[in-house]
Amino acid sequence: MDGIGIITGMCGIVFGILLGVCCLQRAADLPFWSAYGGLVAVIALAVIIFRNPGSVSRRRGVSRLVCWAAAFVLGYAWAAWRADIRIADALDARFEGHDLILVGTVSSLPDVRGEGVRFVFEIEQAHALGAEGEAIQSGIPHRVQLSWFQKRGAESSEPLPNLQPGERWRLPVRLKKPHGAAVPGVFDFEAWLLERGVRATGTVRGGGRRLHVESIGWMSRVHRLRARIRRQFEAALPDAPYRGILVALAVGEQNAIEKEQWETLRRTGVSHLVAISGLHVSLVALAAGGLCMLVWRRLPRLALRCPARMVGAVTGLAAASAYAVLSGLGIPAQRALVMLAVMALCLVSRRETAMRNVLALALFAVLAVDPWAVLTAGFWLSFGAVAVIALALGGRVLPLRGWRAAARLQLAITLVTIPVLAALFQGFSLASPFANAFAIPMVSFAIAPMALVAAIFPAVWLLELAHTLISGMMTALQWLAAFPVALHDIPLPPTWLLLCATAATVQLILPRGTPGRLMALAVLGGFFLWQPPRPAPGEFRAAVLDVGQGLAVHLQTAHHDMLYDTGPLYGEESDAGGRIVLPYLRAIGVKRLDAALISHDDSDHAGGLESVRLGIEIKEIMAGIGTDDTPEPPTPNQWNPHMQLTPIRGTPCAAGLHWQWDAVDFTLLAPPNLAEGRRDNDASCVLRVSTAGGKSLLLTGDIARRGEEELVRQYGSALQSTAVIAAHHGSRSSSTPAFVDATNPGTVIFSAGYRNRYNHPHPQVQERWQSAGAKPLRTDLGGTVFFETDGEQEETPVWREKEARYWHGR
Repeated sequence: MDGIGIITGMCGIVFGILLGVCCLQRAADLPFWSAYGGLVAVIALAVIIFRNPGSVSRRRGVSRLVCWAAAFVLGYAWAAWRADIRIADALDARFEGHDLILVGTVSSLPDVRGEGVRFVFEIEQAHALGAEGEAIQSGIPHRVQLSWFQKRGAESSEPLPNLQPGERWRLPVRLKKPHGAAVPGVFDFEAWLLERGVRATGTVRGGGRRLHVESIGWMSRVHRLRARIRRQFEAALPDAPYRGILVALAVGEQNAIEKEQWETLRRTGVSHLVAISGLHVSLVALAAGGLCMLVWRRLPRLALRCPARMVGAVTGLAAASAYAVLSGLGIPAQRALVMLAVMALCLVSRRETAMRNVLALALFAVLAVDPWAVLTAGFWLSFGAVAVIALALGGRVLPLRGWRAAARLQLAITLVTIPVLAALFQGFSLASPFANAFAIPMVSFAIAPMALVAAIFPAVWLLELAHTLISGMMTALQWLAAFPVALHDIPLPPTWLLLCATAATVQLILPRGTPGRLMALAVLGGFFLWQPPRPAPGEFRAAVLDVGQGLAVHLQTAHHDMLYDTGPLYGEESDAGGRIVLPYLRAIGVKRLDAALISHDDSDHAGGLESVRLGIEIKEIMAGIGTDDTPEPPTPNQWNPHMQLTPIRGTPCAAGLHWQWDAVDFTLLAPPNLAEGRRDNDASCVLRVSTAGGKSLLLTGDIARRGEEELVRQYGSALQSTAVIAAHHGSRSSSTPAFVDATNPGTVIFSAGYRNRYNHPHPQVQERWQSAGAKPLRTDLGGTVFFETDGEQEETPVWREKEARYWHGR
């Protein structure tokens, strides 16, 4: 290869760009414009080397390093420039939480759930409520995500309108900046919105008005077609349990798949099959191109003018492009399209190119269009799977064929994706090779083609047949998912260990005779055995999780784990237990809870309990007054029949109960013996955790004024604690001056939702604690709050500061 060699060719340059983009996406702040001068200098030096290597350096290694550095800088600068533009399209603070009138168009396929609908809205005009004559010129983003809910208790109110993509509406809304849970191991909702160009979220307040539409864009027409296909499937299969999977395979809409079905797919490692992956796009291209070639070869005049292979390549690319656009053009589909386009171009131009160059070009195209793609799981799994295929089948004198090649590929992909899955989802499926062995052929060659044909040529019988096949497949998958070892959880590894484990898995799939296999096995063994550090004996760690308007606290000692409350219920199919608590526990390596204490029965404290019970073994559950006093008999867990579900009402929560774990004291101070007519809030379980070194944490639930007065009267100065979780999320009904003085903490923690409707924590309450000398920490502003007694308290005990990203709060 001319110039600086193959390692600084296309693959090396694109890899350098990838590293630069990844580094930028992990940055806490965007670089200043003055920094771009140095970036330009490095790129210019690389250009000089490319044009005349000898005039700059006689040493080949220096040329390579400079070219890699230039590629890295180019990727970093490109991602920073794109991020700067997107971040600038932000919601101004003066409009956040205020009523506005927006005029714009529905630019996505509406997601109907229960009594509400969610959709992306592209704004044309914005006005302040009551001042519609003057448009807001700046401070309103171009794309927002809106939720429109049916008013509760309004039987005579009009139903929600049937929104269609491309429709133009005038809507009264209230917006807020993108905000999601900031918890280790939990999905980054803010990054997800940023990648899609959505720069604010909001709710429709009141009725809207549909406006006249002069023209509809081509993408809106695509979304309308997707909506029509979804309605066809719903009408053909009104009560079919797996209808959502067919819709996902046809148009890429996954919201109709039920929660239990997702869990089955996750535990068996086949969830990639219900997403429009590169495999599906490639099969569409193969089918369309092959059919076209078959017909073309039977037309001699046309075949003599243009070879059938060229026509088939172009036709296959066109069919794959149509299917990818219909599915929403996700990252796996983008990667497959670029690779198909390169291969089609090679066929048309009668040139051959190496597989690595095709993959590198696809990677470059995706990063150029969407530098935030590296934040998604689909990016790493899609490109990683193709790279593994190239490595597993290449470099061999006698290539494997048939079932041996398929088995080798499946095992290689399973092995290499283990570190990636550990980083993204904190676990991998041991049942994956067996499940994929029959699920991939069924979905790829039978179910997905039937769904596509039924989308183009509506046929109820074809959909019914496809649904019958899915039912059989899901029955087998459910049987596999029920095995206790079907899913193996892995704690979130540090970056250095993740990179070492990935290199080790790649080493193991290389051809026989490649040196370093024993070392790779040793590294991989260390990866599986690694566990996050725990507190020393006599010390404890607390994490007040960012669950929104609710409370969930994880308490950990040297050998024990406890959960105080489980967070709120978000809706009919979602709660903090499944969305936040369980992913966090998996990320830090917790496989069993020694106890779960539910302070009282309010849904913002006990809403996630059912998901937690289903997802992790709990040795004992303690519950406060307000829950059912009748003990619930143990029942088997549907995913692990050998694990019994702990009764909701195990040990009653009562003042005076005390136990010790690893030389750390746990004492229940409440519920106190209040007079009749007490509220459930005042009957909350109050827990004090303390060490022999004098450090302590007080967890107060939702106690109000009467509960605090009773605690002060009974315990007085013994309530003094190093840190206090403010009662009732910082409500004015709690945190009385006497209670604040009695506890006298150095830190007060408020667990509340971002811009919640109750105005928690109340400014007066926060000022009261600050005046007493307590440092306020808030989950709505800083994310998860950490409190550790082992050593000095950290300078940045909140997650948004420990793992800051440039898009947080913007």
